Amino acid sequence: MIIRFQFLKTILPLLMVLVLWQQALAQTGDPRPSEAASEEGRLYSSSDLDKRYDMVINNPGVQIEATEAINLLYNYQFDEADIEFRWLRYRYPDHPMPRFLLGLAEWWKIVPNTDIEKYDDTFLAHMDSTIILAERLLDAGKYKVEPAFFLSAAYAFKGRLYSERKKWTKAAFAGKKALKYFELCKGNGDLSPELLFGDGLYNYYAEWIPKEYPILKPVLALFPKGNKKLGQQQLQKVANNAFYTRVEARYFLLQIYSMENEYNQAYELAKYMWQTYPNNPYFERYFCRTAFVTGKAAEATQAAENILSKIERGMPGYEGVSGRNAAYVLGYYNMGYYKNYDLASKYYQQAIDFSLQTKSTNAGYYLSSLIGMGKIAEIRKDYDAALRYYKLADDRADKKSGQDRDAKKAIENLKKIKREQRRSSRRNR
Repeated sequence: MIIRFQFLKTILPLLMVLVLWQQALAQTGDPRPSEAASEEGRLYSSSDLDKRYDMVINNPGVQIEATEAINLLYNYQFDEADIEFRWLRYRYPDHPMPRFLLGLAEWWKIVPNTDIEKYDDTFLAHMDSTIILAERLLDAGKYKVEPAFFLSAAYAFKGRLYSERKKWTKAAFAGKKALKYFELCKGNGDLSPELLFGDGLYNYYAEWIPKEYPILKPVLALFPKGNKKLGQQQLQKVANNAFYTRVEARYFLLQIYSMENEYNQAYELAKYMWQTYPNNPYFERYFCRTAFVTGKAAEATQAAENILSKIERGMPGYEGVSGRNAAYVLGYYNMGYYKNYDLASKYYQQAIDFSLQTKSTNAGYYLSSLIGMGKIAEIRKDYDAALRYYKLADDRADKKSGQDRDAKKAIENLKKIKREQRRSSRRNR
């Protein structure tokens, strides 16, 4: 309980800081540069543009170059994106933006499975470089907003990683530092959909957190009240109208739609994001999951097969978390729809193996796969094996959860079958 409370305390400053690091992203790149920016890029050389714009992040030439790189990043083409980011670093060696983008690439390598720590050191090194360069820019220049954006963003990302690693003191320190630079940014920028992004995040989560974690109500009383409905509407406006932050808004909307049980909206958005970035494991995983939940069997099956194929080929970001999702979907369809118990057993076992590999034995896909294996064993009249699967699911499931009830019910039914078998055996002697 203490650790959980420390984690939730960390969420509060990081929640406010999300406003800043997303605004920092808002200044660095989007899949589609505006026609005006493209026109200026054609009319002026890079050096001309550099002279005309006081802030690098407002330079349309830089926006165009960063746009291409960020597209590659979201599609998990990290090597190609890295070339573009390093070119920006060469062109602007004293500016924090290229270092921040290099760190952002490392962060998206972490996103599919936050338990993987091999990217942590490189990520933190890039964010530390961002901080050093941004501090120099802040001290030396008359324009405070640009370096403050990057300082807030870098500290917020560091805090987010530290909270994932349960390094609560470091997370809280990073959040506090980010809030310090948040103050320098307040009141700057035009009232565009880009800046509405932070408001949307805050409004949604400021109401969501105390409802999910009532223990935090006294702490949240010190902050402005949130409004989930308004926050969701604001994020939808950003997702539809913003130039820079639309992808990040959609990333959060996917999670919000799922939390609010708005599965049809989650499906439509996940499908669009997967179609736009077909090699992004996070978006493809969400597409598979939402297609499954909304009963679109053909699409869920194809997505699941794609995911397992990409895991087998070793594509970036495709690993056990996505694998257990995909394997369970295929196991479920083969058992329930096609009555192909051999294939169902194969996929359920894959889901179990992926869950063990990712140390996720309390995950729903793991538990449901165990119950599925038990049902198949029961169909085959291998009651001892069935009982082992059900008992394992019962042991691992949270009490009063759906899987716990299913496992207990299956165990009771199986015990009745075995009692009837014993009675029948005695009568036939």
